Amino acid sequence: MHIPRILVIKNLLIWKLLPALVWAIMILFLTGMPGTYFPKVATFWEWLSPDKLIHIFIFGVQSFLVLTAFRVQYLLSSSRLVYTSIIVSVTILFALLTEILQVYVFIGRDGNIYDFIADVAGIMVGLLAYNLLHKKKES
Repeated sequence: MHIPRILVIKNLLIWKLLPALVWAIMILFLTGMPGTYFPKVATFWEWLSPDKLIHIFIFGVQSFLVLTAFRVQYLLSSSRLVYTSIIVSVTILFALLTEILQVYVFIGRDGNIYDFIADVAGIMVGLLAYNLLHKKKES
């Protein structure tokens, strides 16, 4: 029996990116849920509320998963800073997109700058966790 070549793809980047893509879909689902499901935060100083911690967590995981998917290219590249900058920038743009979608598309949601700041903080936490984990493995 001949299996089509397209089905026998094991080492493509898409398979490595699959966890990050699934997580991104989950983020879109969560950020699209009506706001009545989540506690409201009035000011940035209340940013360590459950809402902001959720933002930090979900975008921290997202940046960690994307960095992990590109790890082989990252390790083989002489310009690791370029790879990291691109990955972080794309993840930040995704966070911005979720806030824009909350303002204009998702019903019962409102995006705000404080959520975006928490998203970016989460992305940086994910980057730090990735660097700490893989630096320890390489030692």
